[in-house]
Amino acid sequence: MSLLKEEDLINILPDNGPPIEQVYKYIEKYKNDLIVIKYGGNVFIDRNIFNNFIIDISILNKLGLSIVVVHGGGPRIQRELEKSNIQSKFIRGLRVTNEKVINIVESVLIDFNEDIVKSLKKNNSEAISIHTKNNNIIEIIPEGEELGFVGIPNKINNEIVLNIVKENKIPIISPLGLGENNQTYNINGDIAAGAIAKSLKSRRLLLMTNVEGVLNKEKKLIEEISSAEILEMIKNETITEGMIPKINTCLDAVNNGVTAVGIIDGRKKHSILFEIFSDKGSGTLIRK
Repeated sequence: MSLLKEEDLINILPDNGPPIEQVYKYIEKYKNDLIVIKYGGNVFIDRNIFNNFIIDISILNKLGLSIVVVHGGGPRIQRELEKSNIQSKFIRGLRVTNEKVINIVESVLIDFNEDIVKSLKKNNSEAISIHTKNNNIIEIIPEGEELGFVGIPNKINNEIVLNIVKENKIPIISPLGLGENNQTYNINGDIAAGAIAKSLKSRRLLLMTNVEGVLNKEKKLIEEISSAEILEMIKNETITEGMIPKINTCLDAVNNGVTAVGIIDGRKKHSILFEIFSDKGSGTLIRK
């Protein structure tokens, strides 16, 4: 990556982003590393938040960082299933997925994937779609018979991802994988992102959510925390319910080669830039 001059940074960075001197420092820090970013969650149907995400990813790309994006699509899937009068049933937080449902899930996720790719292109960043119909990188094993076509990543094809990154393009990955007989399976977005980050041994995994980060008993944001402290918070029920699977993904990643995982608030403007390029960060950083 060629060293950017100050005027280049001024042209690329937003006025309300992190300070230029900190950006300089962190570009240097991350220039040889991979960062995996998971984009998903209920709040992300909001087009303003989506556009902010696109701008941030495009800025990272223009600054020469190696970014891999994994997206979810739960709310969009829900909307399409309702249109078809299909009731969703969940077991352990995972959507039971029969043949009719998997066809809708696949179609919605591929559609969203292409939306991200086109939006990045409009911001002068090249991105490449990765899903079950194009460059599939995830082989799965079925999660359990009662869940139908829901999979757990078993093998990731790193080569496809790394070749895209080498060309300074952004891989945009749907949480879909193929099982036996090329059958499509749905994968929980956080689990897919965690598996990809582990397989690529990325420096960072960022999970964009619609919460500030990990909160203590007083509901105050914890800026940095270790695995042991997190486990204690699950034990004493400071962390409960929906946050637990997300936290388990984080712990699995930091215990398997990912240097640190950030849980960041995607509703905040430029939260990705502040997380990567500022001393303070913008959510909770989880380390081993």
